[in-house]
Amino acid sequence: MITRAEILDIKSLATKQGREEQGAFIAEGEKLVGEIRNSSLRIRRILQTKPIFSEGEIVSAKEMERISQLKTANSVLAVVELPSHSLAQAQPDKNLVLALDRVQNPGNLGTIIRLADWFGISDIVCSEDSADCFNPKVVQATMGAILRVRVHYTNLPEWLAAQHNTKIYGTFLEGENIYSAQLDKAGVIVMGNEGQGISAEVAKSVSHKLLIPPYPTDRCGSESLNVAVATAVICSEFRRR
Repeated sequence: MITRAEILDIKSLATKQGREEQGAFIAEGEKLVGEIRNSSLRIRRILQTKPIFSEGEIVSAKEMERISQLKTANSVLAVVELPSHSLAQAQPDKNLVLALDRVQNPGNLGTIIRLADWFGISDIVCSEDSADCFNPKVVQATMGAILRVRVHYTNLPEWLAAQHNTKIYGTFLEGENIYSAQLDKAGVIVMGNEGQGISAEVAKSVSHKLLIPPYPTDRCGSESLNVAVATAVICSEFRRR
């Protein structure tokens, strides 16, 4: 049996404040929890409705429904310690680094983390007002990529301004066609807010403005691409070179 107090503790991990206070986050699903068991992250507790993992505790389906953050509860839930990453690990002078300026939709952030993993980008630097990468919706959307991609939160304008002699790319309507622009193997790719794009403060540090053109180029269609879709196009083009 899981106690009421334990249920409340686990449910509190649905909020950023609860995660920060307890230093833990929730992961759900047999595949994801299995990946975490084989990673360097420390699992505090595994709860399961049937015997799946040897160290897991059995709870009822009703109890799982009470603690799950999903619309349909899974058979396994783990309480995992939050990892600690140093921002110094992000080295845009040597590697490609993604920077997210106020990306606030959990689904978009989760997809971008998954894209970073696919395209071999190890670090994402987020503005402090971006979505929390350990939000349960983000964790699920990453499909395990959160275990392999380091996500950092900082004052983004200040961090970008400190990246001397580093190419900083960003998408703008007045930017150069990405398919003909010169792209390097290292630098920072800045992606902006879902509705407002890259902020003026962050834009000051962008040295190379890029545009993903519509087809044909004079076509009047959608105003813009979803930020996660745009990230996929840009990362693909950088890696294609």
